[in-house]
Amino acid sequence: MNAEEITARVKQLKAEKGAIILAHYYTRPEVQDVADLLGDSLGLSRAAGETDARVIVFCGVHFMAETASIISPEKKVLIPALNAGCSLAESIAGEDVERWREKNPDGIVVCYVNATAEVKAHADYCCTSSNAVKVVNSLPAGRKILFVPDKNLGAYINKVTGRDMELWNGDCCVHERIPASLLLQRLEEFPDAEALVHPESNGSHDDRVLAHPRVFISSTAGMIARAGESAAGRFIVATELETIHQLKKKYPDKQFVPAHPTTRCGQMKKITLERVLAALEEEKYEVKVPDNLREKAWTPIRRMLEIK
Repeated sequence: MNAEEITARVKQLKAEKGAIILAHYYTRPEVQDVADLLGDSLGLSRAAGETDARVIVFCGVHFMAETASIISPEKKVLIPALNAGCSLAESIAGEDVERWREKNPDGIVVCYVNATAEVKAHADYCCTSSNAVKVVNSLPAGRKILFVPDKNLGAYINKVTGRDMELWNGDCCVHERIPASLLLQRLEEFPDAEALVHPESNGSHDDRVLAHPRVFISSTAGMIARAGESAAGRFIVATELETIHQLKKKYPDKQFVPAHPTTRCGQMKKITLERVLAALEEEKYEVKVPDNLREKAWTPIRRMLEIK
């Protein structure tokens, strides 16, 4: 079948099975185009909890499907590519968090949502790049905090909030390729452009970047919204390249320049249109978090969702 035939069949199966397709901005353009809802981690997490659909086809990496299963245990959560992983999520295990707790019994653990269900189960709070600053600002001053697993997002939060959180040494292999030197070079090359920077980026917490008048740092959803609100006609995009697909669709009269030419997540690209169809036809591959683990992981996620 060609792409048009696959898309038609996907729409038919969604209606027959009461299914919804959730897709991250980092998935392939053709996958984004067949999705019912696009979003970043926070938007998709909320959508998983709010949808009435019986089946959720989660077009993203494994930890995202796990989060949907934790939030909506009564729904069938499918991931089209079972081996779609995440270097950041895989950089830490629950036992790593527990070792820190043994040394810091009064400490607080904040876990970026880009982590496995097992690690979330050992945390006090979860957060996304959209609400990380709000989550950390809501915590009592003077308490020791461990932020896991993204060192770049954690360093950015420390700069913005004035906290001194201890940071786990993990990173996104895509955003790690975007240092401050590259951002500053791009801003010099395009003096009329505004830089849209994801806080996972290596350069997001550099003082020169933070102080630059043409830099806007936000989650993926926030970056897309900013492109519509800003008077700028050109933007340097410092995140996964498929985000530009949505930016061009929403704002065809504006120009978007990648900060780095190869910032593509190979794991996200494992989700193909053919695999989305197979997931719906065969209802595979189901991601189901065991009840005992789900209950532990739900508490920090619930706290995250409650912070507006």
